[in-house]
Amino acid sequence: MLPTGAVAQALSCSLPAQVERPHPELPSASQPQRLLPTGGYTLAVTWAPEYCHMPHNGASDFECGQGNRFGFVLHGLWPDGVGKDWPQYCRSTPLLAPATIRANLCSTPSAQLLQHEWAKHGTCMAGLDPDSYFRRSTGLYAKLRYPDMAALSREQGLTVGRLAEALAAANPGLPASAVRVTLNRLGWLDELWLCLDRQFAYERCRPDSGGAVTTAALKIWRGGPARPRLSPGSSQPPGSDDRDGAG
Repeated sequence: MLPTGAVAQALSCSLPAQVERPHPELPSASQPQRLLPTGGYTLAVTWAPEYCHMPHNGASDFECGQGNRFGFVLHGLWPDGVGKDWPQYCRSTPLLAPATIRANLCSTPSAQLLQHEWAKHGTCMAGLDPDSYFRRSTGLYAKLRYPDMAALSREQGLTVGRLAEALAAANPGLPASAVRVTLNRLGWLDELWLCLDRQFAYERCRPDSGGAVTTAALKIWRGGPARPRLSPGSSQPPGSDDRDGAG
């Protein structure tokens, strides 16, 4: 069991005896291959209590069941483009090795999501193989520290800007202007997207880079009594940029 304070990401994570075998992740008509230059990066982390409140048809049993408990989990490290589009699916790739999945499952608790992140995003980072890509992303993720999410969840009038400022205060060198916050349609915290330059240093996010406005009201779900659920596929607010498509 890990501590529940500001440094905790996985509150409890027990690896299974055997890891799930993912299926291939390939470009499609809606998510085509794009070979574009990289202008910077986004580090995306998901608030697992909210994710697990959504119905997932058993696809997230490891993250949302089996006695595991997570706070923020690593969604991925995404190369951003110079313009409005970003590179993706830059080269074909085989399935991840079980050892690679196992090594990263307590950071990104889904074998299929690990396969997706490598195929869609990691293949566009020159010179990296899967293990080096995940070392880069999990290294950035492991350095993050978080404010007291329980206390924030109880604040009256909590806003997106307040959460960004609290995260910045917990992480010297991370300005609030480098933090984007995504909400679901009912205003609950979904993800944090952190903007980095090409040297992986935090930088101010571009105005067109998505996320909710800083004045938007924000709620943080931590589990407990039942509340209305969103239907699958409704995680993004109207007009937001679903930056990573299917994940």
